[in-house]
Amino acid sequence: MAATSEKHVFQAEVNEVLSLVVNSLYSHREVFLRELISNAADAIDQLSFRALTDHGLMGQDEELQIELVRDKDAGTLTIRDNGIGMSHDELIGNLGTIARSGSRKLAESLSADQKKDISLIGQFGVGFYSAFLVADSVRVISRKAGSDETWEWESAAKGDFEIRRGERETRGTELVLKLKDDAKEYLEEWPVRETVRKYSDYVRWPIRMEIEKTTGEGDEKETTTEWVALNAASALWTRNKGEIEDAQYQEFYKSLSHDWQDPLGWTHFRIEGTHELTGLLYIPTKAPFDLGDRKKSGVRLFVKRVFIMDDAQEIVPEWLRFMRGVVDSEDLPLNVSREILQKDATTRFIRKQVVGKSLTLLEELANEGETERDVDGEKQKVNRFEQFWSEFGRSLKEGVYHEFDSRERLAGLLRFRSTHDDELHGLADYVGRMTEDQKSIYYVTGDSLATAKSSPHIEALAKRGYEVLLMTDPIDEWVVDALREFDGKQFVSAAKGALDLPESEEEKKAKEEKEKALAPVLERLGKSLESNVKSVRVTDRLTDSPACLVSDGGGMSAHQERMLREAGHDVPEQQRILEVNPDHPVIQKLESMTDDDQFGEWSALLHDQALIAEGALPTDPGAFARRVAQLMTKA
Repeated sequence: MAATSEKHVFQAEVNEVLSLVVNSLYSHREVFLRELISNAADAIDQLSFRALTDHGLMGQDEELQIELVRDKDAGTLTIRDNGIGMSHDELIGNLGTIARSGSRKLAESLSADQKKDISLIGQFGVGFYSAFLVADSVRVISRKAGSDETWEWESAAKGDFEIRRGERETRGTELVLKLKDDAKEYLEEWPVRETVRKYSDYVRWPIRMEIEKTTGEGDEKETTTEWVALNAASALWTRNKGEIEDAQYQEFYKSLSHDWQDPLGWTHFRIEGTHELTGLLYIPTKAPFDLGDRKKSGVRLFVKRVFIMDDAQEIVPEWLRFMRGVVDSEDLPLNVSREILQKDATTRFIRKQVVGKSLTLLEELANEGETERDVDGEKQKVNRFEQFWSEFGRSLKEGVYHEFDSRERLAGLLRFRSTHDDELHGLADYVGRMTEDQKSIYYVTGDSLATAKSSPHIEALAKRGYEVLLMTDPIDEWVVDALREFDGKQFVSAAKGALDLPESEEEKKAKEEKEKALAPVLERLGKSLESNVKSVRVTDRLTDSPACLVSDGGGMSAHQERMLREAGHDVPEQQRILEVNPDHPVIQKLESMTDDDQFGEWSALLHDQALIAEGALPTDPGAFARRVAQLMTKA
């Protein structure tokens, strides 16, 4: 077939990223080599896994490796592997259109006057383009395993790329980097050696490079070349913890996750007994851009040091999808499939260990408090758990709802704002501050912190000195519904059911007298608002506001109802109870009102005002505006 050549224009977002890489991002640029080596290792991992069931893919070339070739005359550095390779369409899809990689988010981040640093690239999965930090142009020659076609991709990062037929005798991929004048150091042996040792020493496949070796002296001096391995190629997780330094753990994380920041924390464990298991789990410092993908896991599964899959959903629950790391089992078969994992008892054991070790790590961070750590070269006071919570707190809340066996441990890690102060607090802290006569954990929900703080439902609680949790996340109510209690204390919504606050005999008697005196008004309000409320009663939760709306004790709160409706669910309208404050002037005014029309207008206004106070809209905004205007005119 005659040679063909195709010109393609980069996707718009790719052009933005390339422009930023070429023109803005220069610090620590040696990490380009780590990213390209990691991609090569991933390609070999994929081949190794597929070859378990498709034995013909491996062919005669069974020695899997990565090779680095320095050509000083041509000014090129080549990274080549004998992994899975790429087809014509995969070259275009993987290197020319990267919408799924988050490149737009990266461009937006860097355009928002954030720190112009290479560290941001790794957060968005566009590490291939770091090649242009050191190269004027890049050629990618690739042959897909099982195919006899070779294709070549080439670009100078100027808005387009070219695809043409190429030549390569075996499967795999090679990247040929035409180095910039100020990057020719990567044509020398030791800069390449040191970069590989620093960033890629734990890549499990040999990284080899041809070096010159001189023997003899004088006239007998002889220079030869030989291929040598640059990396230790030993699985870090299989080594004893006492042999590994923090810097080694951090570099392994970066190599594994393609992240450019140090992890927030990690746990290295070994389980021996009925099942044998080794694992190394990390918490990222920042949430990955694809955290919202509930079906994606960041933990790789190995069996006897053999890579099996990089998206091991069966051993990592959805709510722990932010974790990164490796799990290596001695018990699973090498030809394990997702179907086998779903049914295997060993899988359930591994999942339990992953959950338990992750929670132990989080509990250690939560108990650590504020510590001094090195941040961008400076010593700063940081609270690692607060950092974690700001990035991944929602995931733990999902865990409370879905992970029944770990619900108690997860509850101890939850953090909420409260009426105590503006800080985040754990439930144990809340219980520790409860007054002697307080029997329950009180909470109120709202669309915002300001709405929750000013909710009329918490007035009586605040007056008694009871702390109230302020919940503004839509998932919060489902979390407390799942928990029901903490440390023997029931969760009680300030906006649902009767609060049943402790009362003295005098208080009970006074309330009964007020209810008796107010009975005619309550009856009139009930008739006037019969289409809007279930009933009307005297409140024990208001001190300053005239009225509020509450749900039945076992019913859905108004906040939950609004959230579900906004999400598109067909939620039937539910009538709630109107509670009125007998000591408020508005209610006392209603007692003396004889005009039925005026009473009806005031009743409707009272109901709408109660809706607004909890962050909802009046039933009829136009009628509400008219009534307010009438009152203002009369005033």
